[in-house]
Amino acid sequence: MDKEPGDAAGESVPGHDNNKDSRLLWMGSSDCLISVGFSQMREREVKLWDTRRLSGAMLTMALDTSPGVTIPLYDADTGLLVLAGKGENLLYCFEVAPTQPALTQVTQCRTEGSTRGLAAVPRLALDVMACEVLRVLQLTDTALVPISFLVPRKSVQEFHEDLFPDCTGMLPATNAQGWWAGDSQQVGRASLHPARRPTETFTSPIIAGTSPTSTGHTDTGTSHTDADAGHTDADQSEASGYSSPSSLASPGSAATSLSASTGPSSGFASSPSQKSLQSILGPSSRFRHAQGRVLHRDCHLTNLRGLSLTTPGECDGFCANHQRVALPLLSAGGQIAVLELSKPGRLPDAAVPTIQNGAAVADLTWDPFDPRRLAVAGEDARIRLWRIPEGGLQETLREPEAILRGHTEKIYSIRFHPMASDLLVSSSYDMTVRIWELSAGQEVLCLQGHTDQIFSMAWSPDGKKLATVSKDGRIRLYEPRRSSQPQQEGPGPEGGRGARLVWVCGGDYLLVSGFDSRSERRILLYRAQALPEGPLSVLGLDVAPSTLLPFYDEDTSVVFLTGKGDTRVFLYEVTPEPPYFLECNSFTSNEPHKGFVFLPKTVCEVREVEFARALRLGQSTLEPVAFHVPRVKKEYFQDDLYPPTRVWWEPALGAGAWLDGQDGQQRRASLRPADMVPVSEAPKEAPARKFVPASVYLEEKTDEQKKEEGRPAAPGLLRGRGRGRVGLGWSRHPQEHPGPPAPAGPGGGTRRRRRRRRRSRARRGQDPLLKPLHQHRVLP
Repeated sequence: MDKEPGDAAGESVPGHDNNKDSRLLWMGSSDCLISVGFSQMREREVKLWDTRRLSGAMLTMALDTSPGVTIPLYDADTGLLVLAGKGENLLYCFEVAPTQPALTQVTQCRTEGSTRGLAAVPRLALDVMACEVLRVLQLTDTALVPISFLVPRKSVQEFHEDLFPDCTGMLPATNAQGWWAGDSQQVGRASLHPARRPTETFTSPIIAGTSPTSTGHTDTGTSHTDADAGHTDADQSEASGYSSPSSLASPGSAATSLSASTGPSSGFASSPSQKSLQSILGPSSRFRHAQGRVLHRDCHLTNLRGLSLTTPGECDGFCANHQRVALPLLSAGGQIAVLELSKPGRLPDAAVPTIQNGAAVADLTWDPFDPRRLAVAGEDARIRLWRIPEGGLQETLREPEAILRGHTEKIYSIRFHPMASDLLVSSSYDMTVRIWELSAGQEVLCLQGHTDQIFSMAWSPDGKKLATVSKDGRIRLYEPRRSSQPQQEGPGPEGGRGARLVWVCGGDYLLVSGFDSRSERRILLYRAQALPEGPLSVLGLDVAPSTLLPFYDEDTSVVFLTGKGDTRVFLYEVTPEPPYFLECNSFTSNEPHKGFVFLPKTVCEVREVEFARALRLGQSTLEPVAFHVPRVKKEYFQDDLYPPTRVWWEPALGAGAWLDGQDGQQRRASLRPADMVPVSEAPKEAPARKFVPASVYLEEKTDEQKKEEGRPAAPGLLRGRGRGRVGLGWSRHPQEHPGPPAPAGPGGGTRRRRRRRRRSRARRGQDPLLKPLHQHRVLP
């Protein structure tokens, strides 16, 4: 639109496909625009537009699937774009290049509080001598937090002209009447150099009583005031155990290698989430440097077609064991594809053999003690047991091995017992939890006490107890063999959008993932024997619509958290002592995953220090993801990371024995290959000597010392200085490398003086030909 009143839009073009809130801003005085909004798939996206060619966006980039409205801030002088979502604690920083066009991610930082608002500080208020190129103010529920972006430079005593070009000044270019008359002058530029700051002032003739505002000394003084405030905030934050966010990714370019700073010079109130735990008085995780990577394409299953994306939130989406994977399909009749992990590659375009379940799939799981038995819960309130032939499905299966009937409404989820064979537990919309003995094909126990939808349930590691979390905001703990009523109850997550729970720390604690009242995803830790007391610790993660699915590795105490439709997998080491959650490196994929299921520990490649492996389900691919810890001595077995693991594939007892009150314990086995030596038994290496003292090379022996050693003294040498030839230099130890005596006669003294001068220069490091002996190979 033009500025003239009454003018219609000169040109229009469709913007973002979703009708949720969008934002738009100009890229300085250029003809380009930046818009942020939502795509048709509800993904947040950024678009670059050229007003001279407004037929479509120059560039579109998807961010994530968070529901918060994105707030954009653009700095025309540096080309930096800062994005933050309302209700979230993650800030993105991009470098915008409209001429290419390109959006390059510079850094991202996680803050302590959720963002309620965001604003940029004027460039004249930046601490240019600390290489602060950008500062934004984050409004949280209880504070206004400055966040500084710094460029690391070796010298902070000089003003860097390349980082701080002249910026827009503080004096207006014209007045309102001039603008209406057609005056299009631009605001003048001002230097950021501390010695060349502008001193002009501006007062409004309209508003009476306004005091003049200096654009020079006042701004400089403000910078010092912010710095002093930064000292105070930093001191307070250290006293409260807070730390600062750090950059998660930085490109190689020095101009954009930024980091979010919380130092005193930046005036940033510290944030406790990302700074390394060594800088505060707290423990750090052994797995803080863990890395996740997608394995080679030769291990992928591709060309997956017709996958079902409508499985309930209580279901993981698919299930897998060490031999095969089961994937629900979108076809009518509850079809399930069963694929062999030993046969990766591209699936044929023709239809593959499937299981005809007969009803829509609500949940499915493999029997841990029988890799060929698959249990499937249907929306018809029945549980069907299927047996897969040796070598995989060769034809469509239509008749199940057994059908379990007892629930009166749709089933939520099913879980096998971790210790006893032929035991299965199920939860249903009829608000009951039933335990089935599969060998008899009948229900043996029914647990009561729920008043609303059951979100999740989990057996304790020893198989004695069962925990549930439901929509009524309660966590219940059962001992099924003693009572059908809960033994304990405690407060659960506030939100009613979904929750999951898992036993951690040897079965003494419960970890619950859920939502708070503002739909922020978070995890809670409970002591299993004190549920009524509430959670010991609560950790907020982000804002996203999907429930976090936790997987706990009992050997390493690491919990993995991700949701359907997410692109990130959070990793935390859980400890029974404060601070309870030790953050590790997270894994990020390029596109959202439809499911993320972990495989048994025995499939990990211990030679590559791999401690967990998962299967990531994409739009049409199934990719293995390996999590490993970087170690130097990979030729040794890392026994500190691989304790003896539980033999999960062997039952400790049968269903009948467990129902009679018996308890069993599975044996444990080592993952160490026969040809690897534990790193704890590796030979201790002597510490390498970094340097040899100069006295070794400057030592001079007298003729008497040489006679005592049984070697003749060279009469033509001064105080034992000989000329044994060593590499490119000369030895000062004639007793080790004896050379011929100096020639007598004319010129001998001159050569000796020349050699003495050369040795003197070598000792001072001025002669490149004469180096210390340890830098040369001794010639025979």
